[in-house]
Amino acid sequence: MTSRTERGALVALLEDRPSGVTWRQIADDVGDEGSAVQVYRRLFSPDLFTPSDSLGSRFEKAAQQIDGWQAEGLGVHTLLDATYPRQLRDVLHMPPIVFTRGTLADDGDRRAVAIVGSRRPSRNGVAIASRLAAGLGERGFTIVSGGAAGIDSAAHSAALAADARTVAVVGTGIRRCYPPENRDLFDRVAASGMILSQFWPDAPPSKHTFPMRNAVMSGYVTATVVVEASEHSGTRIQARNAVEHGRPVLFTEHVVRATAWARGMVDQPGVHVVTGLTEVLDVLAQSEDSTSALHRLLGTVSR
Repeated sequence: MTSRTERGALVALLEDRPSGVTWRQIADDVGDEGSAVQVYRRLFSPDLFTPSDSLGSRFEKAAQQIDGWQAEGLGVHTLLDATYPRQLRDVLHMPPIVFTRGTLADDGDRRAVAIVGSRRPSRNGVAIASRLAAGLGERGFTIVSGGAAGIDSAAHSAALAADARTVAVVGTGIRRCYPPENRDLFDRVAASGMILSQFWPDAPPSKHTFPMRNAVMSGYVTATVVVEASEHSGTRIQARNAVEHGRPVLFTEHVVRATAWARGMVDQPGVHVVTGLTEVLDVLAQSEDSTSALHRLLGTVSR
């Protein structure tokens, strides 16, 4: 179990950023050294007026912040914690801390599929997203999306209606709701599934936070289905990140017809064009078989 001091030291590192270190560098350094305290002490440059016990006090103050977040019912998971989502440890931009509302899955959402797309979808796009979310949810998959208007909302709502687990990976702090009209949906997702954020609890939405959210979502899931998107949709970032993470990307025929970026990806390994739930299930089954085979191979090599 990660100590209170280590957890506090990681939050202090992220807030103070000694020596101008970035969050990504913090994640890399703490992951390599296995200690936020050691990384902070290495980066910290005290002067003659700095009390010798200042770092201990700083770490305790940060630990008290964690206490406050948890008292609100928020989950706080640092990369040092056993509760940190294991699949995020593989992503290129691993967040050093994530916050959650709701319940962590016993299996860590091992069978999670993202259903994403336009904030201003067609009626057909909403119908496709809803059918996929319901069909996959009924077969035991966790439905993941970004909590946004349009395709995201349709996917979450259909999963809830099917009594399936759904997870919203959001582009704001966990205390915020964006868009505001989705507050009731967010509460329903948190009540039976989970909301996950990599940002400080009160962080507002910005043009930078949503691409960062998409990168994390692509790593959290085993596959991403893009239902409908525009030429300049942020969804293309998630699709490209998913390929980089070695996760399958599934495009509907509409996305390929409508966007040059999707057409440019269809020949890449792991990218598929699907026409319905049956083809989506086939791709997911192939992916699960490949993953199981890889795990068996790694187990054989390790013995």
